[in-house]
Amino acid sequence: MKKSSELVSTITDEDHLEFIKDNDYVVIDLWATWCSPCIQMDPIVEDLAERYDGKVNFGRTNIEENSELPSRYGIQSLPSFLFFKNGELVDKERGVLKKDEFEKKLKENFEL
Repeated sequence: MKKSSELVSTITDEDHLEFIKDNDYVVIDLWATWCSPCIQMDPIVEDLAERYDGKVNFGRTNIEENSELPSRYGIQSLPSFLFFKNGELVDKERGVLKKDEFEKKLKENFEL
């Protein structure tokens, strides 16, 4: 079994469109090293990536190193989460989410 940190892919400006296109259900976590709420969300994202392994693909983008992706989707606050279903953006969330709130979003957006 993979460790949860291995279940969250590192996504860059160069490969984000391919990652979104290649997977039916995608969540991209946009974060920065200086963002303490982003760091606070890490264990929740990793736990959900483990729980939904094989159903939802999780990616993480450091906005300090990648500016195209946040610009493309109008991200203005961190952390932000983008939900894609079959290549289409279906939801955006921002700020700290409780684990049950995040899981509810997964179920609503991806019919899990």
